[in-house]
Amino acid sequence: MFEAEVEMERRSTILPLMLMMCLAAALVGLVAYVILQVRERTPLTADQASPVVGAVLQGHGPATIHFRTGLVKAVTDDKASEPNYRLLEKAGIVKLGKAERGGTRVTLTPAGERLLASVPGFKKSQDADGTFSYQAPVAKKEFVSVASVEMSGVNTANVAYNWKWVSNPLGDVFDAGGSLVKSFNLWERQTLINKYGADFYHGDPTRSTIALERNGKEWKIATQ
Repeated sequence: MFEAEVEMERRSTILPLMLMMCLAAALVGLVAYVILQVRERTPLTADQASPVVGAVLQGHGPATIHFRTGLVKAVTDDKASEPNYRLLEKAGIVKLGKAERGGTRVTLTPAGERLLASVPGFKKSQDADGTFSYQAPVAKKEFVSVASVEMSGVNTANVAYNWKWVSNPLGDVFDAGGSLVKSFNLWERQTLINKYGADFYHGDPTRSTIALERNGKEWKIATQ
């Protein structure tokens, strides 16, 4: 009988302990759930948006220019009579010869060769017609700041941000606000901007907007 009383006392002690442990576990789970829900509903901040926008701008890649040297035929889309070639000549990068055999002889100058060699990402290749193609970056977009964050839903936001161009020496040549581009007439300047990579690379920062969405704990560019 004594043993039965001990067993009953042991059970009476363990049961409340087990109930307390279950209650504590349930409370911890509830707190974790509440924290997770609160975190998922917390509005996007400028500090959170900044690295996301910066990564998006880096993903855009640089603005680039394209041109060729050799006998550039007028029948191709890349005509040596276009203002981009004359801009390159004014900058001392290429030399344009007289028209011959339905094209124009374009020669890369020693100064142009040195300039291109100093530009990271510069590429040169030979085409089937014997001409050489050149591709070179002129400027890249750099994040400046987040101007505002407007939540459009629990997990979506519209971010207004400022960015600017960071140009290299070729970007200085193709700067739409520079003296070389300004030496062309209005139509040619517009052609340089619309077709040949010219832009206001030394202008004030530009304001743009982007839609972001929450993916779990992370924010990313919205897919829709």
